[in-house]
Amino acid sequence: MKVTKLLVRLLGFLVVLVLVGSGFAQKAPEGPILLKNAPMGAVKFDHPAHTKVAGKCEICHHASKPQKPAKSPQEACTDCHTNPATPPVTTKLQAAFHNPTASAGLCIDCHKTENSQGKAAPVKCADCHKKTNA
Repeated sequence: MKVTKLLVRLLGFLVVLVLVGSGFAQKAPEGPILLKNAPMGAVKFDHPAHTKVAGKCEICHHASKPQKPAKSPQEACTDCHTNPATPPVTTKLQAAFHNPTASAGLCIDCHKTENSQGKAAPVKCADCHKKTNA
């Protein structure tokens, strides 16, 4: 009888823990987000559109590194990548997206791949970076 009560209480505690924990889970943005502080202008990033193309979060959001564990499964890039890079992170914000000439990197490589498949993805700096984005 005592074991049964203990098991019921333990099960109840686990259910509460799962429900409370799910409330802290990070959700993907439902609309565009603004990536600020780029010298050429901010980038209005349509998160839902990119999620639809990528298919899964892990395409863009890498796993956390041991030197800076993630606070959630998919954190905002700016939570770790700053300008300049803040130790222990060694990759500054701009480099997290593309190299200094925007000829290679996470964003531009994907855009080039999309274009090679007949889709229209911007590859010129001013197509994404706009001083008017605020």
